[in-house]
Amino acid sequence: MIEQVILVDKNDVPIGQMEKMEAHKKGELHRAFSIFIFNSENKLLLQQRSAGKYHSGGLWTNTCCSHPRAGESNEAAANRRLKEEMGMNCRLTYAFNFTYKAEFPDGLIEHELDHVFFGYTDQLPEINKDEVESFRYIDLSALEQDIKQQPHLYTPWLKICLEKVMEALKIS
Repeated sequence: MIEQVILVDKNDVPIGQMEKMEAHKKGELHRAFSIFIFNSENKLLLQQRSAGKYHSGGLWTNTCCSHPRAGESNEAAANRRLKEEMGMNCRLTYAFNFTYKAEFPDGLIEHELDHVFFGYTDQLPEINKDEVESFRYIDLSALEQDIKQQPHLYTPWLKICLEKVMEALKIS
């Protein structure tokens, strides 16, 4: 099945669909979601993207991220991908959204209106090795410091939205 993304305007109103790779080659604004799962110690579950991913392979990022399908709510898509990538079920709560644009060395462009969800569980992931290389838990303050020291190890969208995540959680 060829994956499609939902093209949106700056207000998240759908304006069409496009094949995922074409949208990333053209830098078209499309709908996405990002999930941040925390354990009972308030540590964030990070995933290391599989080395074979079409961009950002091997980089560390938030728990899970992807794109909803046509006719699929953001929350339903988030739950689907959390199960597919991390082997987890967790009650997710919508937190906020943000728009970003990032260009990659391979010429691909992520231009997303990203809906962010938070979840809390001590369930350990059972990672899908096609999607995820590894995982680890980290305190948000430690993550913020590590990103400052080693930004090349992290995805652009994580670096862009971490401050917003900390604001939403009221962490300074």
